[in-house]
Amino acid sequence: MAIWDYANPTRFLRLVEIILPWLIAACAAAFAVGLYKSFFMAPEDYQQGDTVRIMFIHVPAAWLAMMCYSIMAISSLGTLVWKHPLADVSAKAAAPIGAALTFTCLVTGALWGKPMWGTYWVWDARLTSVLVLFIMYLGLMALWRTMEDPIKAGKAAAILTLVGALNLPIIKFSVDWWNTLHQPASVIRLDGPTIHPDMLVPLLVMALAFTLLFFVLHLMAMRNEVLRRRVRAMRMRAASVAAPATARATAQPAE
Repeated sequence: MAIWDYANPTRFLRLVEIILPWLIAACAAAFAVGLYKSFFMAPEDYQQGDTVRIMFIHVPAAWLAMMCYSIMAISSLGTLVWKHPLADVSAKAAAPIGAALTFTCLVTGALWGKPMWGTYWVWDARLTSVLVLFIMYLGLMALWRTMEDPIKAGKAAAILTLVGALNLPIIKFSVDWWNTLHQPASVIRLDGPTIHPDMLVPLLVMALAFTLLFFVLHLMAMRNEVLRRRVRAMRMRAASVAAPATARATAQPAE
């Protein structure tokens, strides 16, 4: 079944009701395993000690912050190019989740950076580009709130989202293009991960848990947005029906 088969909001809502309980259960199980492995089974780092455990929250949040924006960019193409009815719903629903993930990434990175670098923040290429990503999320959320018509807001946000997508490769390759304090990639590498399996396995499980959490929140937010738009459409129809009657009543001469 193609993605276009779920362009109908009613069919999409039925799909969400079916798969959401399973996603929630899988997410809870992944977090239970991931947190146990991260904080009770993973060894301390020989240099960083227990501080390294921040990695199990910081890294998945960073990955998902970028993945979320990538989904918004794809949804924006769906809005502008393919005119998919749920594309702008997907982008709007993803923005607050991406902002929360990026904020988590920045905060945990600051907490991790203090003992490692001696400061919470430096204007490092990686840190600065992630901060720009956070500002982009906030800007898109503000744009959606300032425009009452969701269709016009979706098109304007789609254009801004695609422009902001240029920041994603900068975030990814900033540690390779510039001399930065931030460590280079240690998991997604052509020559394989440089992290010991005892730490890599919990990290990947936590990444899976964060990914499942994102899809749970995203589907719930999309469902709420579809219902919100239905309520708005019903109110507009009711207002359009009531307006002529009100006009006729006010036009009648008083006896």
